[in-house]
Amino acid sequence: MSEQEVNKDYTEAELAEMSRDEKMRLGLALDDVELDSYQDNWPVKGTRAERRAERSVAAWFVIAGLSALAFIAVFVFWPWSYQPPSEPTAHFIYSMYNPLIGFFLGLSILAVGIGVVQYQKKFIPHEVAIQQRHDGHPSSEVDRQTTAAILADAGERSGIARRSMIKRTAGFGVGAFGVGAGVFALGGLVRSPWSEEGQSSLLHTGWMKEDGEKTYLRRDTGNPHDVSLVRPEDIDAGGFETVFPFRESMRHDEHELIKSMRNGDAPVMLIRLRPGSSPVKRKGQEDYNFGDYYAYSKICTHLGCPTSLFEQQTGRLLCPCHQSQFDVVNTYAKPVFGPATRALPQLPITVDEDGYFVAKHDFIEPVGPAYWERKS
Repeated sequence: MSEQEVNKDYTEAELAEMSRDEKMRLGLALDDVELDSYQDNWPVKGTRAERRAERSVAAWFVIAGLSALAFIAVFVFWPWSYQPPSEPTAHFIYSMYNPLIGFFLGLSILAVGIGVVQYQKKFIPHEVAIQQRHDGHPSSEVDRQTTAAILADAGERSGIARRSMIKRTAGFGVGAFGVGAGVFALGGLVRSPWSEEGQSSLLHTGWMKEDGEKTYLRRDTGNPHDVSLVRPEDIDAGGFETVFPFRESMRHDEHELIKSMRNGDAPVMLIRLRPGSSPVKRKGQEDYNFGDYYAYSKICTHLGCPTSLFEQQTGRLLCPCHQSQFDVVNTYAKPVFGPATRALPQLPITVDEDGYFVAKHDFIEPVGPAYWERKS
């Protein structure tokens, strides 16, 4: 376009009379863009090669959609509850859960990516454009209409408007993948805390008593088969130990022995305060300690990190993630520094007739940073 045409102030009526191609060329000229070369991949439309390329792109989107649907089906319906190796068939089906959801979700992502790349390589025209640097100018009706014309022209030249097979399969593949991603993101959250009873309920933890069994405090020795229970004399004044729940019914169950130390709400800090410490006890929990021994959930009430650092001098439990500090010497593990706003839940403990620490009962409040209903 001539310089006069580029610098002309167009009225809305003049813009309305211009064709899309004229608006596109005007927009390019206003941005100082010059097309150096332009190559259409399919100058002759409707050839066998073009249809074959279209089918290959569509096939990848179909694979993406089917893989996403398979992922949703496995994620929702496949048996995921643990099955012991003593049940070979059930254990094999259970062990395939994670590989299958990973495979189908990964294949869906891969197929969408390959489909998009193949479409770009086979159908998007190859062009070389040169743009000169220049100062921007404020938005105007000319800018809006020429930009819309450039975008419409790009869509027309890409051929997507007339390729209904690719449009339908891309919609199927990308749409199914989007639904699968939503299921993946939200599926683990769709669970009612009141739908079950016992330890499997979100209201309880592994410290809950079952069938009248004692729940001992067990240390982790690194060997899940090694059951090492804790006595008061095992911890020096000012010391602490991380403990986990154990019941005698677990002793010959490998899965339960491992699970009891891997559950996110299981770790507890057993702390022996120095003589003379007299922390303010929480109302209703005055008998939760055993002498100088206090047990608190190790899960930070801010974002669920482990409060694994104990300072003897200050009597504070520290969370290394975001530096929340909980005072266990002067108060009932109330937060005194950092982003945490709730005290650590206290586990009621005592010593049985054999001299081992046991839990009186489960926590009376939810463990961790979040819950559906919380009184504290």
